[in-house]
Amino acid sequence: MKLPVIKHLTNFIEENDEDYIIESIETLEALTEIPSLKDEELDVIGELISNMYGALEVDKMIKEGTSKKEALNSFMKRVLGAIDA
Repeated sequence: MKLPVIKHLTNFIEENDEDYIIESIETLEALTEIPSLKDEELDVIGELISNMYGALEVDKMIKEGTSKKEALNSFMKRVLGAIDA
């Protein structure tokens, strides 16, 4: 996951609507079912999906009253903690 991408997507959600991100995730997940995709292509799609889910999570925290900066930092700490575990 990349913080700048999640931040950008979070801004997109604020300016538009989370439904765009949810529909994009559904589209990308459908693409993963193409049998001829290479591993590298699946990795890129997976990274995009992960960043979009991350942005949705950060947006949820913001809507619950957390500042954007704190929500982003908190989310990334959780991700890094999960990786280290």
